[in-house]
Amino acid sequence: MDDHNKRVIETALLCAQEPLTVADLSRLFIEDITTADIDEALVEIQRTWDDRGMELVHIATGWRFQSRLSMREYLDRLTPEKPPKYSRAVMETLAIIAYRQPVTRGEIEEIRGVAVSSNVMKQLEDRGWVEVIGHKETIGRPGLYATTKQFLDDLSLTNLQSLPILEDAAPMAAAEQLGQAVMEFDPSATVETVIIDADAQEISEVEEAVLEVISEEVVIEEIEEIIIEVTEEVTPESEDHSDETK
Repeated sequence: MDDHNKRVIETALLCAQEPLTVADLSRLFIEDITTADIDEALVEIQRTWDDRGMELVHIATGWRFQSRLSMREYLDRLTPEKPPKYSRAVMETLAIIAYRQPVTRGEIEEIRGVAVSSNVMKQLEDRGWVEVIGHKETIGRPGLYATTKQFLDDLSLTNLQSLPILEDAAPMAAAEQLGQAVMEFDPSATVETVIIDADAQEISEVEEAVLEVISEEVVIEEIEEIIIEVTEEVTPESEDHSDETK
C-alpha cells in the first residue's frame, strides 16, 4: 500500500472516537483495497509509532490509538479525577469470572468461600465488565456471568486468550478447560450455544482433577494479582469474612 493510503488509514484511526475494524477501514477507499493490504498498512503504522507517546493497538472491537502506559503519570495531571478503586472482593470476583467463565454466582461463592454481595456484582455490571449471558439449566436457573468486550477493550486485549497465562501449570490448565476457549466472541454465536457449551463442561473430569490437586485459594490469589497488574488502577481494600457485611 502506498504512503497516501497509509496516511488516510492513520488519520481515520487518530480521529475516530471508537475502535475501527478492518471492514470499517476498507470503506475509506473507492478503489478495491484488500484485507491483506490494510493489515500490512496497520503493522507498518504500528512500527512508525514505536518510539512515540501514542501506540496503535488491536483490541476486541477493532484498532485504536491510545497513550502508552509510560505517559500515564503525565496525563493524569490534566485530570484531577481519580480512577475508581475497587475492593479485594470485587477484584477476586472479576478474576474468577475472567478465568472460569461462564460461571454462576453460586460457583463464585464456592470458590471464594464467602457470600458474594449484590453490590459487588452491580459494580462489575455498572462498569461494563461482566454481564449475564444466559441461565444454567439447573435448579433455580441461576444466571451465567461472563466478561464483555468492554472488559477486553479496557485491558487492551484482543480476546480472552490474550489474558496473562497463569504461571502454575495446573491453574493454567483449569483456565483453558473451564471457559477461555468457549468464550471467543463469535458474532454468529447465540445464548443457547454458549449455554450448551457451558453444560458440556460441567463437572468434567478435568475440573474434578484440578479441584482435587489445587487449593482454590492459591488460584484466586494468582489470578487476582494478574487482573490487578493489568488494570493498574486498583488498590485492594481489606474485607470481612463475608462481602455481605460491607
